Amino acid sequence: MTLHDGNLWLSLTGGRATAAKTAEGGYPPYNIELLPENDGGPEALRITLAVAGFARDELDVSVEDGELLIRGVKRDEGPKDYLHRGIAARHFKRTFALASGVEVRNAELHNGLLAIELERPHREKRVLKVGIKPAR
Repeated sequence: MTLHDGNLWLSLTGGRATAAKTAEGGYPPYNIELLPENDGGPEALRITLAVAGFARDELDVSVEDGELLIRGVKRDEGPKDYLHRGIAARHFKRTFALASGVEVRNAELHNGLLAIELERPHREKRVLKVGIKPAR
């Protein structure tokens, strides 16, 4: 499955991304939104992950071999006596395969939401004129 109306941005299937998505079991949940275009600026997309309970230094966002990798590693806080534990605070790795030309613009953590903005610069339309040789 590719996202963004037939214009390839990122893929949720194929190769390593499929294996990672299966292992993640849907954690952490995320949204993907198309951002409004600026006056002639590049197209932009935002991936927002719900990472409540993670500090900035417990999160890592990187691009490796054309894949966007988001990792969360919780520090051990020692034993606690919970009466109820409903907030997931486990390690995670979320992977998205990026299409060619898509770049990570920035990442921000605010109120338990990690927002990662991607952009795809407009490509100039190239026209290549191919000469036709006469038949022999």
